[in-house]
Amino acid sequence: MPYHVDQSNKIERTGDAVLALSNDKDYTIRIPGRDKREAISILVQRRKGKRRKWAILQLFAAALYHLIRELPPGERVMIDIEYTGHEGDIKNMLLSWLRQDDPDFDVERITFGYVGKRSPAHKKALAVYHGEIQADRTLKADDLLKQIIG
Repeated sequence: MPYHVDQSNKIERTGDAVLALSNDKDYTIRIPGRDKREAISILVQRRKGKRRKWAILQLFAAALYHLIRELPPGERVMIDIEYTGHEGDIKNMLLSWLRQDDPDFDVERITFGYVGKRSPAHKKALAVYHGEIQADRTLKADDLLKQIIG
């Protein structure tokens, strides 16, 4: 069974966003709301003519990158469909960054599907979002922007 990734509170909504990776091992990332807003603002200003939606997709992919780096070697991951119709864009960004670290990273290791509320990843993301447990890592605007801009 592949690892699952789920998100609690989307990138474009106010408040913190949490992404969780779960199966035999769990890993969670929190992105404070102010850092999401700052990063979106910077990306929109830098890329005149690019839509805000593209900045959101870039931030989501950058957060996924930090999460999937924690995946045990060779393991597969299924990412919950959060931005319908943009899975290809997200996967392409993600793979370009992952392959900088591991040129042989197999594209087949990443799929998109519906994770569902019963998934441990969903439960873990909600627990961090509600403050019941601490995230393993908090990503700031700079962490995300370094990944996207370089």
